[in-house]
Amino acid sequence: MIDALIGYGLRAAPRGRLADMIAWADGSGAPILSLDIPSGVDATTGATPGVVIHPETTLTLALPKTGLAGFDVGELWLADLGIPIGVYNRVGLSYVDPFGDQHQVRLRAHSGPDSPSAHAEAPDESGRR
Repeated sequence: MIDALIGYGLRAAPRGRLADMIAWADGSGAPILSLDIPSGVDATTGATPGVVIHPETTLTLALPKTGLAGFDVGELWLADLGIPIGVYNRVGLSYVDPFGDQHQVRLRAHSGPDSPSAHAEAPDESGRR
């Protein structure tokens, strides 16, 4: 199942039909892939003010979100959206392209408290991981 209900824009606890959909999906037992950040998780703080998706995998977009550090997001991948490096420079971000010739890199195998973490598997100078 793909979770793309809220993403980066969470401002408060999900309510109504949205909360119902999150609870249903999370309780379904189906493997879930969350896009950018699991629905119900604050992308900046990692807070979960209400119902939340507990994905098997999260594919975060462009840059890792700080809120991913404090929540079990499953296996974590970073996807390249093709944003030119100049865009990062214009907003004052120091950016080192982790992708090489890939479109995604694995940031960690699993983020649970009892699971081993792995650092980004970015390619070396030869393009190998």
